[in-house]
Amino acid sequence: MAPKAEAAQTLASQSDASQSSIDPLFHILKIFPYSIIRPPRLRLKLPSFTLPSPMTVFALVLLTYFMVVSGFVYDVIVEPPGIGSTQDPATGSVRPVVFLPGRVNGQYIIEGLSSGFMFVLGGMGFVLLDLALDKNRAKSVKVSYASAGISSIVIAYIMSMLFIRIKIPGYLRSCYTLAMNELLMNSK
Repeated sequence: MAPKAEAAQTLASQSDASQSSIDPLFHILKIFPYSIIRPPRLRLKLPSFTLPSPMTVFALVLLTYFMVVSGFVYDVIVEPPGIGSTQDPATGSVRPVVFLPGRVNGQYIIEGLSSGFMFVLGGMGFVLLDLALDKNRAKSVKVSYASAGISSIVIAYIMSMLFIRIKIPGYLRSCYTLAMNELLMNSK
């Protein structure tokens, strides 16, 4: 390993060698354009970026969450119909259908949007519950936030379970009956 003084001397000699090239074309190209042409004096300002407000970030995150849970990517790629229809076997009349029954991996556009809205409603319920815990708010406001949050969560849960029952008929009942039958057999 070379001593420190020798290492500094070799680095200095290498930088001098790059500055003093023996190629005359290099010297001409290095000096000639700048003796005739002068670069303009520009007074450019660097753009200043300000951070967005917390509510703007929250709104963008909430919108992104809504689009993801609604199946927006699926809707763009597959292009399903907005709403379906079925014919009533008794009367022969055609009625609209919002949920695509029996297919877990398929959906109508309205089905995805309504399910996504229920998920966002439940999430906003948790946000309202968090706001109800603020100590600087009046008690009536805290009670309003808490009641709105709890009701949002309950409505979102009940509607999501209803959507699952419509989407997959007998799904939750069959799980319940299987669990009850197993409990009964284990108790004997």
